[in-house]
Amino acid sequence: MRGSKLFSGKGAVKGNAARAAMAVALVAGLGIGAGAPAAMAKDKEAAKPAAANSKEFVTAAGPFQKSFNDWQATKGKTDDATYKAAGKALVPGLAAVEAASKTPNDRFILGNWQQVLGGAADDATLQQKGLQNMAESGMMPADKLPMVQYFLGATAYQNKDYPTAQKALKAAIDANYSEDNAAELLADTYVQQNQPAQGLEALKAAIAARKASGGTVPASWYKRGQVIAYNAKLGPQSIEWGIMTVSADPSPLNWLGAGQLAREFGNYGKEESLDLGRLFLRTGALGVDKKFTGREYIEYIQSADPRRLPGEVQKVTEMGIASGAISTSDPFVADALAQSKGRIAADKASLPGLERDAAKAADGKLALATGDAYLSYGEAAKAEAQYKAALSKGGIDKDRAQMRLGIALLDEGKADEAKAAFGQVTGVRQPMAQLWSVYATTKGAK
Repeated sequence: MRGSKLFSGKGAVKGNAARAAMAVALVAGLGIGAGAPAAMAKDKEAAKPAAANSKEFVTAAGPFQKSFNDWQATKGKTDDATYKAAGKALVPGLAAVEAASKTPNDRFILGNWQQVLGGAADDATLQQKGLQNMAESGMMPADKLPMVQYFLGATAYQNKDYPTAQKALKAAIDANYSEDNAAELLADTYVQQNQPAQGLEALKAAIAARKASGGTVPASWYKRGQVIAYNAKLGPQSIEWGIMTVSADPSPLNWLGAGQLAREFGNYGKEESLDLGRLFLRTGALGVDKKFTGREYIEYIQSADPRRLPGEVQKVTEMGIASGAISTSDPFVADALAQSKGRIAADKASLPGLERDAAKAADGKLALATGDAYLSYGEAAKAEAQYKAALSKGGIDKDRAQMRLGIALLDEGKADEAKAAFGQVTGVRQPMAQLWSVYATTKGAK
């Protein structure tokens, strides 16, 4: 039983077209008088010069307004299909009104009618046109403009007009509009134009803006970032978004996903995989649904190796069996368990001698190996001493020693010292060291 990989890259934007259509239908509730434009020149004293309608518009729009108002008055008094059909029949009349539109207020009123009738006619192109006229007229009340920009962006996205969608959605987000879906839609407009890196930057900017305003960043934004980066095979960004995700929500499931992304793009060998397994163990990632963890237990056992770290292999193997993620019906699992049990006594007995020999050695190689052995048995203080000796003597894989020194320190509850050690890690291990540092932060905060 090898288990499944949690992070498959699935999770593209789903249901956005439906959400966009529903969102646009709500524009009628903006409270801006779709059927009774305020500046239709009937109250010339109340109308401001900037809000005046042109004579041509008044002439063309007067008869149309009556038909529009009569149609709206039938809402709820007839069945929906009949109501929508009657609205659709009014659409051709918009051409003359549009041709007569001269002033900003002309355009505002025209746009209002277009988006309402576009909804009745199931004409997303007309809806977008109407929303764009409203947004760009300069007549939209300031408190309503971000909402209209969002609806315009969502409709343009539905219509695959991604440049228009980008501009409108960004305006809505910059105005701190509360609709969470706006940031995901904006990011996906870039993806649809083969610009995933730009999409990730847009999503990151939305996260920063939401935090700056004191708001809560939706978990779906982090998930979207991971999906975009993974599907585009953007290794550094995939790892970055995994780290961002666990920093925001250090749940066991998120730890599993972040670690898998780090391994996917990290070119890990046996030693790196071992420390990833240890991170999964400590963060509870190995405790999530067994269909996701079978593979992780196997990789942990393989990297630890019962011939090298028998105590750790026994512990992890028995944990995996108890969880149901792996089974002794797998010959590999059964053999690993048998080998580890048979080696533990002799391995433990050898440790004092290894420690003495390490102290006499000219370089730090034996001290590093002794530290690894002590760490595998949960003797963190002794492991710390050996890793520090190894680093002092040199001649070793410094990144491996710094990483494991950090793990030992963290196991001792020395979170700040652990983070300092993780901060010294470079090369292929650096992203994993960043994950360990996040864990140190969350653990230290408890």
